Amino acid sequence: MSGNSYDYDLFVIGGGSGGVRAARRAAMLGKRVAIAEEYRFGGTCVIRGCVPKKLFVYASQFSEAHEDAAGYGWCFGERSFDWSTLMANKDREIERLENLYAANVAKTGAEIFNSRAVLEGQHEIRLLADDRVVTADQILIAVGGRPNPHPDLPGAEHCITSEEAFHLTELPKSILILGGGYIAVEFANIFHGLDVETTLIYRGMEILNGFDDDLRHDLHQAMVDKGLNVVCQDTIVEVKQLDDGRMEARCDSGEVRVVDQVMLAIGRKANTENLGCEAVGIELDSRGGIVVDDYSRTSVDNIWALGDVTHRVQLTPVAIHEAMCFVETAFRNNPTKPDYATIPTAVFSQPEIGTVGITEAEACKAYDEIEIYRTSFRPMKNTLSGRSGKMMMKLIVDAASRKVVGAHILGADAGELSQALGIALKAGVTKDQFDATMAVHPTAAEELVTMYEPTYRVRGGEKITG
Repeated sequence: MSGNSYDYDLFVIGGGSGGVRAARRAAMLGKRVAIAEEYRFGGTCVIRGCVPKKLFVYASQFSEAHEDAAGYGWCFGERSFDWSTLMANKDREIERLENLYAANVAKTGAEIFNSRAVLEGQHEIRLLADDRVVTADQILIAVGGRPNPHPDLPGAEHCITSEEAFHLTELPKSILILGGGYIAVEFANIFHGLDVETTLIYRGMEILNGFDDDLRHDLHQAMVDKGLNVVCQDTIVEVKQLDDGRMEARCDSGEVRVVDQVMLAIGRKANTENLGCEAVGIELDSRGGIVVDDYSRTSVDNIWALGDVTHRVQLTPVAIHEAMCFVETAFRNNPTKPDYATIPTAVFSQPEIGTVGITEAEACKAYDEIEIYRTSFRPMKNTLSGRSGKMMMKLIVDAASRKVVGAHILGADAGELSQALGIALKAGVTKDQFDATMAVHPTAAEELVTMYEPTYRVRGGEKITG
């Protein structure tokens, strides 16, 4: 069957950031494109992830800003917070973005189906809304993932995940969050900033596994200093709902905690159930994610997958980048691999984390000798407010080439700084070029270009000071 014998050149399953970008780009090339979304356009990021979370972060930061204002001469009356106002305003913004996503797809001429779509064959897709089958030359799966429900935890059905957190009718007075990754950490800071008594419990030795150790330790301490309860090397083994509606969580340590809500933030899983992957021969990994090659092609040569459903790097800009590479490969005769090196990353904790490149531990394994430039200081904004929180910046340098291979920041606007640092590290910037760059004064960021002497070196795994 030739390409023109199919209903579409490309059928995209999933209307998130990656799927929408692929559909738009392919349609702009003149391809016959259709896209199916069973819920709402925008996917995890817009509907139940990055965007509403960042809005919640902004809301939670005002409690500290209110406290800090007094040192700068501002005097306010009694403060109050209305959860329902935040929720209504958040919902209105999400609806605006959702409509914008759908409108941008429609403008390119792609056909939109508001339906669940499942694979019926190598070139066949069944639309469940009206139970009909359409055909496509190329199929792209971009259905994303969802929070891991933790089915092995007794009482998990009484708990919420990050998705339910965006739809709570009332703000809890207390919450216990299970997990130590960025989602758990971000929500712990959000709820604490909204005056919720918050406890974070994590089975590991330290929060944020995979991040640089200095970031992990310093953020943990900053959270504790703010009044957050952070418990490591423990976990929840059972949750019961009490008669008054509160939750009783029994921990592995034997401690029993009673809170208004228990939130599970223990990873995510791909949305591949009942999608038809097995029926058409698409290989899945042990956690249900779709296995793809370097070009996002599945084990079926005309079916592709990108974004969170592949269990690669689960970040929205990465899914968009993968979509651009897919279009180049599938429709422009320009095979292009996604580039996963030096991805800037932010954790919207309070204080924020911004990071790009490798950690100190990774650098020690990759290079014979590294130089560590590290500074910790109280930012100017905290002086008059009396706030004690510090900012930390760290550069990791390959001693032989002088190339900066890692940059890590903890502090206000660290995420914004990581984007600019991402450009520099992608370009292969050296420490000498950092040193030759003029500082912007007075800013916190000037510290990045004024750390002239290494704090210490690591050679052959041995730390050398002086």
